[in-house]
Amino acid sequence: MSPARWPSPDRQTLARAALTYLAEPADPALGALLEVCEPAEILAAIKAGTLPAIKPETLPADATDPICPTGLTGPTGSPARRRALEAAFNRWRLRLPWLPDDVGLTSARRDGIRLVCPADPQWPERLDELGAARPYALWLRGRADLRQACQRSVSMVGSRAATGYGAHVAGEIAADLGERGWTVVSGGAYGIDAAAHRGALVTGAITIAVLACGVDFPYPAGHAELFAAIAEQGLVISEWPPGRQPARLRFLVRNRTIAALSCGTVVVEAGERSGALNTARHAAQLGKPLMAVPGPVTSAQSAGCHRIIREWDATCVTRADHVIEMLSPLGTVPTATTAAAAPVGATRARDALDLDSARVLDALPARGAAGTSTIAAEAGVDLDTVLRCLGLLAGSGLIERCDRGWRLRKP
Repeated sequence: MSPARWPSPDRQTLARAALTYLAEPADPALGALLEVCEPAEILAAIKAGTLPAIKPETLPADATDPICPTGLTGPTGSPARRRALEAAFNRWRLRLPWLPDDVGLTSARRDGIRLVCPADPQWPERLDELGAARPYALWLRGRADLRQACQRSVSMVGSRAATGYGAHVAGEIAADLGERGWTVVSGGAYGIDAAAHRGALVTGAITIAVLACGVDFPYPAGHAELFAAIAEQGLVISEWPPGRQPARLRFLVRNRTIAALSCGTVVVEAGERSGALNTARHAAQLGKPLMAVPGPVTSAQSAGCHRIIREWDATCVTRADHVIEMLSPLGTVPTATTAAAAPVGATRARDALDLDSARVLDALPARGAAGTSTIAAEAGVDLDTVLRCLGLLAGSGLIERCDRGWRLRKP
């Protein structure tokens, strides 16, 4: 949707936009207030320097709610809850000078940035599973429909200091998922995140980068071009308003959104102290399927994956078929996925190949296509031999001709 066609924001939308400037995401005090007050009412109270016209004891509470510590429920806890609310309001008032005119929506639209709020048509319902910790609103850069993109989505996370093995596996799984219509959600960081985003982009699939800063602030700076490509083909999103810089704790807060947006989470490569395990913990707490890719037992970068398989009941996955099987309702796994998981006919055809034909088949790229001379050079055979082998392989249904030469035939 072009900026000129975006509808004018109502009071509640403007208030939610303002709250993203005033409070940090997942603030328990604001989350509790939003369950009993309209956003505009809360914003007006912050500006007026008074608490909303509610009784503190009416706020939702549980044992983990800092607004209402265990044992301070009901009327007895009212003074404590009021003090907690007053402290929260004092925090938010300190940021009132940060509020731009029109809460930044006009300038954001000029930069191709838009705001999506709960109950909007593009709001992903999965975020509501976070309860009081759900985002107040999301800032988006990109033209894709967020809600639709999240219908069939997979979060892929892992170590920033990824090994070649981890980056390769992440890219392959993401590309295969993208080819089958799945959206890949990740955090835009170096390492596994970047490999997952790029794998999806190669296949033309939608990928979503969830940032711990404003969507106009490329972090890491080395991924400025990657974020531009993601915004062109998918979405760059954030709970923080434009212009906000990243901070260490914001990455951990951001991870709950990565986990909540998708059907399930895959940890591709992670050390014992990797931030990816924080995302995995959120996924497990939300009751979403948790998966991990195994690595060498000698690799410290895979120790976290092995741990969540061993201790957190994460499912071991090695390819996209396994991921789709975990996330698809029983009996609804696509036929193509089932065929790919057990290509009996293709295996028998490969077993029957002579040595030269097997070399020619191995010489074809896993993705894309190659010309006859390129295949001959890669296989180490002469042109006459490669032509004979290509005909045999095509007749066996293993390869097919295309406008760029020859390519592997999908099951």
